[in-house]
Amino acid sequence: MAGLLAVPALGFTQEVHVKHDPRITRLERFFSSHASPLVHFAAEFLTAADKNGLDWRLLPSISLVESGGGKAYKNNNIFGWNSGHTQFSSISAAIHHVAATLATSRLYRHKSVDGILRTYNSRPEYSVKVKTVMETIGQADLSETPAALN
Repeated sequence: MAGLLAVPALGFTQEVHVKHDPRITRLERFFSSHASPLVHFAAEFLTAADKNGLDWRLLPSISLVESGGGKAYKNNNIFGWNSGHTQFSSISAAIHHVAATLATSRLYRHKSVDGILRTYNSRPEYSVKVKTVMETIGQADLSETPAALN
């Protein structure tokens, strides 16, 4: 009986944490401002970034550059992963796969955002474009104070 009671409590705690994370508000505003259907995946982006030690703005920015923030893609590949040839079972699966690969693959791991982007797409303008989008989302170290949301 105690085990059954603990499971909902864990889910509630996690949900409350995400709701109070100012980054979630930033991502929701970002996706909404681009009329992006990915607004519903804002928490998923944060979870994947945090789990893999990535800048929380990186994957949403790549998704905007590659698919208009989920407006134009096929096979749930919102990142243009593998030149758009990779098929994912869901958008969530794509988010977690790309995040894990950027964090652990020998091609990407231990690289800065600049290094990751140069490997992801070697065109110099690509890195500039993604980093410009990242800046529109907010600062990398967004504090958890209400003032940070303004």
